[in-house]
Amino acid sequence: MTLDQLHKGDTATILQIDADKALKSRLNAFGMVKGASISVGAFSLAKSTMEVVINHSKIALRTSEAGKIQVSQ
Repeated sequence: MTLDQLHKGDTATILQIDADKALKSRLNAFGMVKGASISVGAFSLAKSTMEVVINHSKIALRTSEAGKIQVSQ
C-alpha cells in the first residue's frame, strides 16, 4: 500500500521510499524514513496534494510523491 491510498485520519508506518535520490533525500530530511509513523491530515480539493503529519510536523506532499512511499497500517 502507498501513502496516497490512505484516508484522512489514517496512520501508518513507512516501509520504504521508491523515489529518485533527490526526492528521497528531501523526504528523509523531513523525517520520512523506514519505520517512522506518519498520518494523513487532509487532502486538497482536487486531491493533487495532501497534508501529512510526521514527528509533530505538518508537511504538504504531491499525491504523486506520496505514491512512492510504501506504508503498512
